[in-house]
Amino acid sequence: MVLELIGGAIVIAGIIGAIWFVFAYNGFVQLKNRIDNAWSQIDVQLKRRFDLVPNLVETVKGYAKHEKSTFQQVTEARAAITKAKGVKAQAEAENFLSSTLKSLFAVSEAYPDLKANKNFLMLQEELAGIESKIAYTRQFYNDEVLKYNTKRETLPSNIIASLFSFGKRDYFEIEEAAKEPVKVKFD
Repeated sequence: MVLELIGGAIVIAGIIGAIWFVFAYNGFVQLKNRIDNAWSQIDVQLKRRFDLVPNLVETVKGYAKHEKSTFQQVTEARAAITKAKGVKAQAEAENFLSSTLKSLFAVSEAYPDLKANKNFLMLQEELAGIESKIAYTRQFYNDEVLKYNTKRETLPSNIIASLFSFGKRDYFEIEEAAKEPVKVKFD
């Protein structure tokens, strides 16, 4: 009788362990897929911004012909994005583009005719909308990375994470220099 109880308890514990194992593993897969989805959403918005930048630069160029260094920086930043691989490199390239776009808009402040140009205003408004969407998708991505990394590091799910090589994921972070206001000097 006692052996039957012990045997039954072991079987029940094994079943509970197997169920937990399946749920823990599936939880990691679900979080990993949510992170990948969030990254692809960021990528979509970044592509929209990437495609918008040449139109914006050309519009500003027509008014501010002597601001070549600003245009060069925007072009270099845009090129850096195409070469970026991985979350960290992509974040650095995007931060560089964001700071150069701030410089571009600062240049536009010196040209009242440009600020009143309908095409420029439309592009600026579209870019502002895209920037808002990028901010939202970055936040969603980072929230999912937080959930994933927390689950990966806590007991007992960290056992599943190490068994199946669910590695740590990187946050999409803004570098400190991108948080500072842009300084534009007119010579």
